[in-house]
Amino acid sequence: MRALFFAAAIGLAGLITVSAGISSEAATLQQTPDPGIQAKGAIGEVKSIDAASKLVTIKTDAGSVVMVLYTDRTTYKKTAPGETSLNNATDITVAEVGEGDRIYARGTVAEDRKSISALQIIVMSKGDIAKKQEAERIEWRRRGILGVVTALKPDGNEITISSRTMAGTQPVIIPVSDKTEMRRYAPDSIKFSDAKPSTFAELKVGDQLRALGDRTPDGTHFTPQKVVTGSFRTVAGVVTAVDAATGEIKINDLEKKHPLTIVVKSDAVLRKFPPASEMGMMMGGFNRGAGGGAPPAGGGAPAGGQPAGGQGQGTRGPGAGPGGPGGPGGGRGGGFNINDMLERLPTISVADVKVGDTIIVSSTQGVDPTRLTAISLVSGADTLLTMLAPRPQPGQATPNPAAGLGGGGISFGIGLP
Repeated sequence: MRALFFAAAIGLAGLITVSAGISSEAATLQQTPDPGIQAKGAIGEVKSIDAASKLVTIKTDAGSVVMVLYTDRTTYKKTAPGETSLNNATDITVAEVGEGDRIYARGTVAEDRKSISALQIIVMSKGDIAKKQEAERIEWRRRGILGVVTALKPDGNEITISSRTMAGTQPVIIPVSDKTEMRRYAPDSIKFSDAKPSTFAELKVGDQLRALGDRTPDGTHFTPQKVVTGSFRTVAGVVTAVDAATGEIKINDLEKKHPLTIVVKSDAVLRKFPPASEMGMMMGGFNRGAGGGAPPAGGGAPAGGQPAGGQGQGTRGPGAGPGGPGGPGGGRGGGFNINDMLERLPTISVADVKVGDTIIVSSTQGVDPTRLTAISLVSGADTLLTMLAPRPQPGQATPNPAAGLGGGGISFGIGLP
């Protein structure tokens, strides 16, 4: 996901309130509609630099454009993502500030909130942010779990989730303590970094959950350090129109047969699912890299009776199944699961989505039920829906194509950092 990770967003914002020489001003800052613009500073990504005019243009996370004016008296500091003070910052020059860097410009913001005369510019470089982001993604894949909340136990602060792999679903109990960092997606939010501090009381059955922590050896329990949740809506539909200029896609919902408009913003992640003819090659390659055998389309166990997601040694150690070290989220042994596979698919643009394509879209529950702001979108989803659909019993009608999206289906609303 292209969104900035927690450490960059929170760490840089933290410099406003805890850095030496800044904290006294922070107490009097007036909150504005855009939290990235305060009375004495602005935070955003560098979009352009005009050295001749001594002007840096930044864009806040909320989309506001601010002109940062610097002078010969402006000072510059570079700090690492995640730092909340300037204790380890280094002095740099304006020549070392580049497009894509994230900066906090300290100074007096104009009344119209569109410009600031900078006394100091604090920089997190684009390269350092990318390295930190990739390290966090690797950690969340290695020690993470993803699933749908199926039960809540308030008296013990226990969450039960259902995690789905190609071998089926398994309940996993996640006890939450006072030390657990909990965050939650807001309505119409699409960025991992925008998730707000949350509590156990805000959880609902049906929520999607991603957690970072450690599994028990049998894979039935998970001790979390961080938990991110959200109420998401996942729909499948056939594309009827695409407007790449506005980023809007119109579909007919396969489940309820209603027309919907999908809004695709810059932070959404669009992926392309391979056609059925390429599934064997792709899944085989995925599992060789993960250490497991390739499962057949539709789930279940491959020849020989070993469930998908095995550890590749021909035996099944404790917890090697779904929810264990070889289950959801990668883990030791790196077993196969659908959500890992989806996150590794090649990305595409809105222009690559065509009329007649079947897509799956995940979004937060927004204000307008007929418009969905996409967090994740998968095109070419016919094969995936077939894999997820329950198999009809003899004499039963063929299920709705979107029947496999409910309950313990795919959980790709919450992306990686």
